[in-house]
Amino acid sequence: MKLSARNQLKGKIVDVTKGATTSHIRIEIGHDAVITASITNEAVAELGLQKGDAAWAVIKASDVMIGK
Repeated sequence: MKLSARNQLKGKIVDVTKGATTSHIRIEIGHDAVITASITNEAVAELGLQKGDAAWAVIKASDVMIGK
């Protein structure tokens, strides 16, 4: 699969927390850095996402906010 998004971060799923309609997927991308994505439960089922799976966090956004 090819994507136009430049920010493709490979990692490992460390947690899948299912809610009523959405799930939080936590992906460790190295050096103890973790990215959390909120996706539909349907997407989790279709992709067969499970703890321990290799996965990519793909980030495509027109704005990135920084806070301090």
